[in-house]
Amino acid sequence: MPEITWIDTHCHLDAAEFDADRSAVHAQARAAGVARLVIPAVAPAHWPGVRALAQQLGEGYALGIHPLYVAQAQEADIERLAALLAQWHGDPHLVAVGEIGLDFFVPGLDAARQEWFYRAQLQLARRFDLPVLLHVRRSSDRVLKGLRDIAVPGGIAHAFNGSVQQAQAFLALGCKLGLGGAATYERALQLRRLLQQLPDEAIVLETDAPDMPPHWLYRSAAERAAGLVQGRNSPQELPRIAAVLAQLRGHSLADWAAATRANACAALPRLAALL
Repeated sequence: MPEITWIDTHCHLDAAEFDADRSAVHAQARAAGVARLVIPAVAPAHWPGVRALAQQLGEGYALGIHPLYVAQAQEADIERLAALLAQWHGDPHLVAVGEIGLDFFVPGLDAARQEWFYRAQLQLARRFDLPVLLHVRRSSDRVLKGLRDIAVPGGIAHAFNGSVQQAQAFLALGCKLGLGGAATYERALQLRRLLQQLPDEAIVLETDAPDMPPHWLYRSAAERAAGLVQGRNSPQELPRIAAVLAQLRGHSLADWAAATRANACAALPRLAALL
């Protein structure tokens, strides 16, 4: 029987939430069957650290400026990113440009500034022939327009929660759809319906750890009021998340693991060499 292993295509293992036990978290994920994970950077200050961590652990990484961080970024950071992508292009651990995209959910963000940084980073992905890890919160249509205007070699729409039509548009542009803990909630009816409608080749798995906790880590309002904070998500949760999604789709764990691993390597071709 083939070994059942998983790929976490989006895990912020460099986050401060893991400072106290990062090595243990990584070891626990490996022991649970997470064969590889991808660590996306979110801000220029994080780029060297994300690369060093990925190399130390044997994982993949991506470099980019997240839409929630563009307010602090400078236009010169795009030139710096270009220089690093050129310098590190031969690094087998570098698998994508990301996390980049647009966020129209958080109030008070400058949409035009987000758009400028998003498109500038798409240009870099095209220039260096790298896929992209896309942030698409309440922004699928504008993110898709950017992809149509600036063709890149595929990627992943992270934490996808759009319509079937938007899903099909991302797939037509060579992108996979990242799904994780949000689909474990019984009340996530639209997302679960989408999950059941998508073809097998559309989906990759992710935790977005320490964020996007599955339902078993969620704290109710009463629990939070009592001082119990929301549980930290971690990459070791991926197999359990995957099992919920496999059940919703009617797949065996072995078949689901094989399909989602193949999809991750199709979306991020450099990842295959790390397995």
